[in-house]
Amino acid sequence: MRYISYLAVLLVLSLHGSGQKKTIAQKVDSVLRLMTLEEKVGQMNQYNGDWEATGPITKDGDKQNQIRRGMLGSMLNVTGVEHTRELQQMAMQSRLKIPLLFGQDIIHGYRTTFPIPLAEAASWDLAAIGQSARVAAKECAAAGVHWTFAPMVDIARDPRWGRVMEGAGEDPYLGSLIAAARVKGFQGGHLGDTDAVMACAKHFAAYGAAIGGRDYNSVDMSLRSLWEYYLPPFKAALDAGAATFMNSFNDLNGIPATANGYLLRDILKGKWKFQGFVVSDWGSVGEMINHGYVNDNYGAAKAASIAGCDMDMESRSYIKNLATLVKEGKVPLAVVDEAVRRILTKKFEMGLFDDPFRFCNDARAAKEWNNAENLAKARTMAEKSIVLLKNERNVLPISKTTKTIALIGPFIKGIRDNLGFWSYEWPDDSGRIVSAWAGVQKKLGSGTQLLYAQGCGVTDSSRAGFDEAVAAAKNADVVVMQVGEARDMSGEAKSRSSIRLPGVQEDLIKAIQATGKPLVVMINAGRPLIFNWTADNVPAILYTWWLGTTAGDAIADVLFGDYNPSAHLPMSFPRSEGQIPVYYNHFSTGRPAKNDHDLYYVSAYTDLPNDPKFPFGFGLSYASFTYGDIKMSSAVLKPGQSVTATITITNSGRVDGEETVQLYIRDMVGSVVRPVKELKGFKKVSLKAGESREVSFTIAPNDLRFYNDKLEYVFEPGDFKLFIGGNSRDVKEAAFILKAD
Repeated sequence: MRYISYLAVLLVLSLHGSGQKKTIAQKVDSVLRLMTLEEKVGQMNQYNGDWEATGPITKDGDKQNQIRRGMLGSMLNVTGVEHTRELQQMAMQSRLKIPLLFGQDIIHGYRTTFPIPLAEAASWDLAAIGQSARVAAKECAAAGVHWTFAPMVDIARDPRWGRVMEGAGEDPYLGSLIAAARVKGFQGGHLGDTDAVMACAKHFAAYGAAIGGRDYNSVDMSLRSLWEYYLPPFKAALDAGAATFMNSFNDLNGIPATANGYLLRDILKGKWKFQGFVVSDWGSVGEMINHGYVNDNYGAAKAASIAGCDMDMESRSYIKNLATLVKEGKVPLAVVDEAVRRILTKKFEMGLFDDPFRFCNDARAAKEWNNAENLAKARTMAEKSIVLLKNERNVLPISKTTKTIALIGPFIKGIRDNLGFWSYEWPDDSGRIVSAWAGVQKKLGSGTQLLYAQGCGVTDSSRAGFDEAVAAAKNADVVVMQVGEARDMSGEAKSRSSIRLPGVQEDLIKAIQATGKPLVVMINAGRPLIFNWTADNVPAILYTWWLGTTAGDAIADVLFGDYNPSAHLPMSFPRSEGQIPVYYNHFSTGRPAKNDHDLYYVSAYTDLPNDPKFPFGFGLSYASFTYGDIKMSSAVLKPGQSVTATITITNSGRVDGEETVQLYIRDMVGSVVRPVKELKGFKKVSLKAGESREVSFTIAPNDLRFYNDKLEYVFEPGDFKLFIGGNSRDVKEAAFILKAD
């Protein structure tokens, strides 16, 4: 005990010096000098908690002793003031009293569940997305969490991949802006504030390009594609101050990302000068054995640590092998010291050395537990996330004076279904989560009769409930259906070869459509689905994703016109799985198809149009927007200058509305082929009925840069086309020339 007390005093003196305030770097070095090799390796070790969580549960009888011996730097899936305080107290019994970091998958909310991230991306509202992350940070920080494993910033062009629900879709420009907004939302004004948590940009890198859309699968791509499309959101997250990065599960061009020195040493910590630390994904260090990249955990620890992975999540490769590797001279001590230095720096920045229990505050936790303001923000975010895909004959919005409405489908009365994947379940959820049924009930008065029929289950093959549903529809003035995926059909390890509406749900829609009653179909999903018959035949369609705790209220707001939908798709929706991957910013070919009927000896399908069913950027409103012609300030752009493109947008509808005006460009000739369109800007414009407004975009040469075949980030003189519209397909066009000096 005297020895421990002596070390504690020594540590305090080393951190504070003789009256002089030390920098964090000096404090870290002081701690590092006191640590044994085994304690250093312990800081690079992360275990899962033993409580119910969002990930797998692991039991380890020696876990608590390892904490007391300083053999653990971090834990995940431990939340709640009671639990985090208990474990932090154990860490304070260790020789050097180095505090634990508590990490958690706070993907789209903690106590209050917001829409899934892909749904939030559909809002194209950066401030609202940042606010969503801000609320999540406040709630989980109040529960003792220091660190979220979010945002996921992977670009994804394949909706068969279940983890598209965690990201921002297919476009690197939009994805980069959303990545930065979410990092800033999570981390708040300053790391160490008790209403903020450390962000973690994941999965580094190219995980979203898994072959066949099969989770954890290999990725094989050119370095130019990597730099052009998949790295920009990570760089944006880093520039926004992301405290940590996470390795991806995949191998990239034959090298597992967890041991990919090109990614971690050359790019992230080298070229980009990242100062935070890198954590593996769950078990990904040890999984390199399955990849066939190493023989055993000994080889895995060596490969991952040398490549630049600073913390091993749950594979136990480091804790069992790294000290031996250093003693044998197979891993330089400097590699371990660098990793530990990065980890300790974040613990200092979070203020945990000053007060290990500063995030364990019962009063703060109680304040955030049922925070009405947080619920209001979740409702607003959910409204902004709903995409209106179709509204023929102005079926929507539904009049609040409608006498009878039939609500039909497997999700109409769903409660936890609304949370989507990567969400928490609390004992009182049934009283907090608002179903579509409850939302409509609250919205309407006693003058409207609501009829209900489930019709079928999510994956049913039976049509036994169809007759009841058809009878309800026939007795109603308007029918609203809610169909889609179950919440656990999209997410990690939820790849699907068929992304059509499951079971007999589309057959149910056909039966209800046949009644001739005005029909609205709402689709709940974590990814783009294929529903061609519905898209072609049903007059009104809302894509409602998984909207979270306040889903039903937001749905009712949109159904009855209290909120005019304004969301736009962040991913292209395919017509068939055979089109996948389908995305707007593709290259042309030597034999491009001129139209959908141009089929032979061109790059086309003989049985399907090339275009997606719904294009990237698509979304309707209860208002109608018309676009004038584009006016260019100049037809010539020179280095050091800019040109301005201006267009007049008119709300030609009868209600006020908001439009997301999108700017695309095309570089007509390049030293490498360029996409047919690239998003380069967007502006959200609110217009009253009948109002017109000019919207302008400024384009400079730097906006036209791309990676050439030498991976140089350049712009090249030549002809450009410029497009402005409400989605990537329906645009007005202009042209300009970029001149050389």
